[in-house]
Amino acid sequence: MHTVAVLALDQVIPFDLSAPVDTFGWARQPDGRALYETRVCSVEREVRTAGGAFTVRAPYGLSTLAEADTIVVPGVADPTAPLPPGVADALRDAAANGTRIASICVGAFLLAATGLLDGLRATTHWTAARTLAQRYPRVTVDPNVLYVDNGRLLTSAGAAAALDMCLHMIRKDHGSAIAAHAARLSVMPLEREGGQAQFIVHDLPPAPAGATLEPVLRWLEQHCDRDLALEEIAARAGMSTRTLNRRFREQTGTTPLQWLHRARVRRAQHLLETTPDPVERIAEQAGFGSPTAFRERFRRVVGTSPRAYRNAFRATRG
Repeated sequence: MHTVAVLALDQVIPFDLSAPVDTFGWARQPDGRALYETRVCSVEREVRTAGGAFTVRAPYGLSTLAEADTIVVPGVADPTAPLPPGVADALRDAAANGTRIASICVGAFLLAATGLLDGLRATTHWTAARTLAQRYPRVTVDPNVLYVDNGRLLTSAGAAAALDMCLHMIRKDHGSAIAAHAARLSVMPLEREGGQAQFIVHDLPPAPAGATLEPVLRWLEQHCDRDLALEEIAARAGMSTRTLNRRFREQTGTTPLQWLHRARVRRAQHLLETTPDPVERIAEQAGFGSPTAFRERFRRVVGTSPRAYRNAFRATRG
């Protein structure tokens, strides 16, 4: 029997804790026999959950990590807080013994704090990706994927991405048929199209308050449906194209045309969510030269197709 230890630290995020318990519990042999034994363990016998809605009584202690085949590290309310005594050593010892270790959501911070992710690619919830990269510069943070598998070390993005990663581990352990059955019980596809990027609010690169580009940025956003050349944007800003490029780099961290592309994608996202217009019409309204160019740019930025995005985010009408 494959033992999965789920590490519940104080202020654990409830969904992160329950997702692996349920998902591994759904993995069964054709005759119904369980394939995994899941043990919730902690430093303390009882821990609070994030938000304080309830407490969790952990039946197992930290020593369970040394006995596990897989360790799952859920996120906590403050992932930047120091690890409790003994946790980092227990995780490092388990990794040295070949134990598979996976983090969920901001649990990547806890795993990174042990040094185990140094030199590796990892992911976390998209809202925390920049902080993770800044805090642990030796970790290559990819905010655009649902999970990253480095072999014995895995990390997943937020919330439902925990299910994707657990199903991936089940498939590696026991094949697609058993993983697909677990996916059906969890009402999840075995593989989802796209990645975490499709759930990110793609804000336009900001300019500092009072920046000289503020008027032209507002004008660009209002007129992004037009076929705008760099020379026209520069004329609107009252400067040369060379100066315009330099100011954009200084004040937004990107180029005028890249900023314009992002503004068009944002408009397209809004139209896909709020209108029934066909993709061809939205491509025109958002300022893309053709439906093909629109689809390519949208997939590059958002990580999925316009049709899949609409299916996922179109507002329901009562």
